[in-house]
Amino acid sequence: MAIEWTWRDRRSYYGHMTRIAVLVGFSLLLLMGCGSDDDAGSSSPIQLLALHAEPDPVRGGAIVDSAGRQVLLRGVNVNAFAEYWPSRDFPTTFPFEEADAEMIAGIGWNAVRLLLSWSRVEPAPGQYDDAYLDEVEDAVAILARHGIYTILDLHQDAWGPTLAARPDENCADGQEPAFGWDGAPGWATLDDGLPRCTTAGLRESSPAVRRAWEAFFGFENGPGDVPVHTRYMDMLAHVAGRFASNAAVAGIDLMNEPNAFTAADMSGLASLYAGSWARIREAERDAGGFPHLILFEPSAIWSAVGQGPPPSFEHDDDFVYAPHIYTGGFDNGPISASAFQVARDEAALFDGVPVLTGEWGSDPRRASDPNDPYFLDHQRLQDEFQFGATLWTWRESCGDPHKAGDYRAGRIPMVWGEFEVDCRTNEIVGRREDLIDQLSRPLVRAAPGRIDSVEYDPRSGDFAVSGSTEVTGAELVVFYPAAKHGPPAGETTGLGELRRSSAPAGGVYLHAVTTGQTWSLELTGAS
Repeated sequence: MAIEWTWRDRRSYYGHMTRIAVLVGFSLLLLMGCGSDDDAGSSSPIQLLALHAEPDPVRGGAIVDSAGRQVLLRGVNVNAFAEYWPSRDFPTTFPFEEADAEMIAGIGWNAVRLLLSWSRVEPAPGQYDDAYLDEVEDAVAILARHGIYTILDLHQDAWGPTLAARPDENCADGQEPAFGWDGAPGWATLDDGLPRCTTAGLRESSPAVRRAWEAFFGFENGPGDVPVHTRYMDMLAHVAGRFASNAAVAGIDLMNEPNAFTAADMSGLASLYAGSWARIREAERDAGGFPHLILFEPSAIWSAVGQGPPPSFEHDDDFVYAPHIYTGGFDNGPISASAFQVARDEAALFDGVPVLTGEWGSDPRRASDPNDPYFLDHQRLQDEFQFGATLWTWRESCGDPHKAGDYRAGRIPMVWGEFEVDCRTNEIVGRREDLIDQLSRPLVRAAPGRIDSVEYDPRSGDFAVSGSTEVTGAELVVFYPAAKHGPPAGETTGLGELRRSSAPAGGVYLHAVTTGQTWSLELTGAS
């Protein structure tokens, strides 16, 4: 409990000082009579301030910056730094470059969920590869230059890359040799030599994968007689300490889609989350940093069978519930409000923490069907529930193990993401313009106080947002894709003069400061 109070007092102090600086800056701005078009005012519209969470069990929690503004984190997953099992001669990922950040910002997104692999962070027990984290830090800096927060996602699928079937694997009838995936290093893989075979192609059905998870959640000792579970928490703390003072890092996703299927697994998962919280906060404090958001997920099968949230565990206010809302995504079905309501109801069990769906998406070809509104409907519900969201995925390689099943079946794979890739050569052949068009839309970057409603009509480009705040002089910042809908006409209440500044890809940032406790902005597109 001492850690929680120490950090809460410190956050309150820095948040108070930031508010004073913001109010003084805007007071000077108004006195100087600034505010014409292309005048960004006293702060950049893409400035990234430190984030924290404000739980609310009634209306749902919010992610808030140090200026007291609600931030809706919307963006995409980037897998360039993940270590996947190599299924073919093709690279398993494409590199991430400055041009990627520019395109991501041009869509209007302000967040990237950046995949990291435990096998890369800690290639040997207790030995961390800081050169790898240097590469990650460079990517964080590139994204920050374009106004994009980074969520550091400790990613795994089916435990790790070393559990692929052996060359001489003898699988029983009805089973097939397992592919390898990503996540844990080989030294942390306690599989007792069990078969590496899957049933019905389900990667989690491999006996070796199940045994590795059983050892992990059962606190079994690995190298040096240290539980693998403990090594993982220590690794998280090392990463947290490395980025403890970096405001461009929104937070850490503790584990992607944990394979917690039994009551014992779920108990171990809750222990992992509680222990990781304590270690991360200690690492941030020791590094002289501040508490970042901690994202926690339910089981990997949450979206498929509705297994529910993990058991209750000790935590502070800066937690975010991060289920993957894939409802309708894999079977070409619809997305409905019920999936979002389930996530909100489960978040209420953890004091009403905010919700950010770390993955969502579907076959990108659905965006080319005028009768299929899946991508538009999902984003509409993100607005309605005020959830953060990061799409799966940015750019996918044909060497990714997600494509290995197609090759085994004699099919040429079709990758997900915003880019067409020819899986005969792994050559990128162009952007998926229909999909990008549906993803390019007005987005609230930061809103004074709390948002009451957000509405967008993708046909006309009309957009409206309203909210309330106790602070006069706080700044609203909205991205608008003017290249798509034309320059918007704006009407405001409770806001000062609406200013404009240039955004990537022909877009525009619109910003204004509050003059009253309630405010609204309505934009009318030219299309």
